[in-house]
Amino acid sequence: MRTMRDGTQRPRRKGAVQAWTVAWMGVAWCLLWRDFSVANLLSGVALGLLVQLAFPLPPLVLPGRIRPLSVLVFFARFTADMLRASLEVSWQVLRWWRPPRSAVLEVDLDSDSDLVLTFVALVTSLVPGSVVVEARRSTHTLFVHVLDVVDDAGVEDARDHVLAVERRVVRALGADRPHRRPEETR
Repeated sequence: MRTMRDGTQRPRRKGAVQAWTVAWMGVAWCLLWRDFSVANLLSGVALGLLVQLAFPLPPLVLPGRIRPLSVLVFFARFTADMLRASLEVSWQVLRWWRPPRSAVLEVDLDSDSDLVLTFVALVTSLVPGSVVVEARRSTHTLFVHVLDVVDDAGVEDARDHVLAVERRVVRALGADRPHRRPEETR
């Protein structure tokens, strides 16, 4: 058992090497070299094993099964959010007479999945005008820097946007609802 910062116990991982991850690293190595020879694949697998032993990561577990229609909705909404945010940031740059006010807000995610936390952080950072400055795995909390927040309503809108991204990610990954442990309260 391993004690986390908040005092809870987390069981140790069963093994440091994950076969599928090593296989994907070997394929990625071949893609980087643009050569699919046996020697290149074996060197990529060996490098993947070395990376996994040197920098062990917890296993990624899908909270459900991937739903193709929800994935399409997710990507369509993500594209629309990127286009809208790009136009908003461009307008803020052109509006030289009014400098944008920014804020850093704390968003407690409803899911306790590390994969969902990672996806939400990546998607939030890829949308112009917002960037995740810290992600706390122990509490599943994101700290997000957002541009042009004028009042408390703007802060709540930005927080609601991050939570909406989380709901779309959870739906796309196949989980019916967030998996926050029942003993945790907000």
